Amino acid sequence: MSRWERSSTARVVPPARPRKLAKVPFVELADGRLQGVVSSGSDIERVYVSSVVAGTYAYACSTNNNRPCGGARGGFCNHIRTLVHESVLQYGAERVARYLRIETAQGEPTAQTLTAGMTGTRPSQGATTAAATVFSRFLRHLAYLELAPTTAPLPEMQWFPPTRAVA
Repeated sequence: MSRWERSSTARVVPPARPRKLAKVPFVELADGRLQGVVSSGSDIERVYVSSVVAGTYAYACSTNNNRPCGGARGGFCNHIRTLVHESVLQYGAERVARYLRIETAQGEPTAQTLTAGMTGTRPSQGATTAAATVFSRFLRHLAYLELAPTTAPLPEMQWFPPTRAVA
């Protein structure tokens, strides 16, 4: 590892377990929510933006065009359940439970126990106002994947403060 890589201020946490990106290409714990983009099971060109708010477990699911998810009426839809499952693979069950403030029973939490803990509180359906921001982050994420591998700094990432003064 080069000196530049060791002195980097951005730390990348490796996934808890490898996961396939076809079903859930983007998942993050951010803005007080578990949120991400989930592929449609019926239409290859459609994706859903799903989220669960930490603490209240208010959920939202809509297409990238802000059309409501038909399965998210009265409870978690399959997109949200898949998002929870993939977040456990990405971050680990303990971290997801801690972030969402889910009280789990004794023992090792799983995606199923986390989902059951949230649905047991009968959460309400939340607003889909965050969908545009989450989808925009996903598109930005895709743009980085299209860049050629390099160790040179990216211009849009130069807002990070320097770690030391240049003489």
